[in-house]
Amino acid sequence: MGDGPLAGVRVLELGGIGPGPFAALQLAGMGADVVRLDRLDDVGGPDAAAALMGRGKRSVAVDLRTADGVRLVLGLAAQADIVVEGFRPGTAERLGLGPSECHARNPALVYGRMTGWGQHGPLASSAGHDINYISLTGALHAIGRGGQPPSVPLCLVGDLGGGAMFLVAGVLAALHEAGQTGCGQVVDAAIVDGAAALMQPIYEMVADGQWRDERGTNLLDSGRPWYDVYETRDGRYVSVGAIEDKFYAVFTELLGLTGAVADRGDPAGWPALRERIAQRFAERDRAHWEAVFGGTDACVSPVLSIGEAASHPHLVARQTVVADGSPANLSAAAAPRFGAHPPAAGRGAPRPGEQTREVLDSWLPDTPIEALLDRGVISQWRGPAG
Repeated sequence: MGDGPLAGVRVLELGGIGPGPFAALQLAGMGADVVRLDRLDDVGGPDAAAALMGRGKRSVAVDLRTADGVRLVLGLAAQADIVVEGFRPGTAERLGLGPSECHARNPALVYGRMTGWGQHGPLASSAGHDINYISLTGALHAIGRGGQPPSVPLCLVGDLGGGAMFLVAGVLAALHEAGQTGCGQVVDAAIVDGAAALMQPIYEMVADGQWRDERGTNLLDSGRPWYDVYETRDGRYVSVGAIEDKFYAVFTELLGLTGAVADRGDPAGWPALRERIAQRFAERDRAHWEAVFGGTDACVSPVLSIGEAASHPHLVARQTVVADGSPANLSAAAAPRFGAHPPAAGRGAPRPGEQTREVLDSWLPDTPIEALLDRGVISQWRGPAG
């Protein structure tokens, strides 16, 4: 409901965890009116106000076990531009909320489906998580140091990068087409597909003989001394990404290795070079190296903890990460930025059922709200004293 390029676009977020809600969060950050469907059992539950990935959304609590509840949600879908659905394949259909039911009421609807394995294929009905999806694409195999097991890259490569962000791109492309043709469609966003798409540059380097299918031996996986992480005297770390010759020259000069570095074109000299770089960084604390390299083209950055992120001058200047009342309570600003729409704080995460009346009044003004409340089809959060 905020200002942004998607102002006026209505999004109905159905069930799901992780990437589906994160995709809806991005749409809310661009100004869409995102309504999250919650269960009646969640209304008034503990810690409901701290719901993950709810910022900028509104919540309606509906009992999907009732025919009236299903009809109400189909009515909301009829008023929506986009549905984001994150159930296992077949679940929405069993509930009576699948694409065919929704499109019968709203032919222009973009129905975005977020799953790990996709809507078809041998694994479509199987459970999984981020680590499983990226395992099949070669991504997990490629991440880590030589001679060590693969490193788990949080849920950034699969759920969020390969899943949520591809769903956002897909539903926005389909929304554009629906605006031209009047016809909506289903967007099948599978995390395994998105993770494979993210691997395309690596696949191409493998095909061109520029990438060894072995961890820790390549340009971007710590296989080069000038693209790695080094420990400083105080037990903290700095990252080095001095790939290009001109940046490498600045890096070695500021590190104090000018004229004493082996030719980096000769792999035989890399172990010794890596050791010398490590020794230099270990001589001083991280703060010293931040002062030496800050603002230069050496491509050296401090490896900040999550708690430190909000206080870095660059992130402060852009308000990229904000500590909401406490250094331990961080929130990322909406991205990307739009020149015509200055960033806005927006509303916080809703409590389940907090805007049930509000949404139904605006999306479905003829809804018999009191009757549905009396029959337990919907619920309205009433506040702490409720």
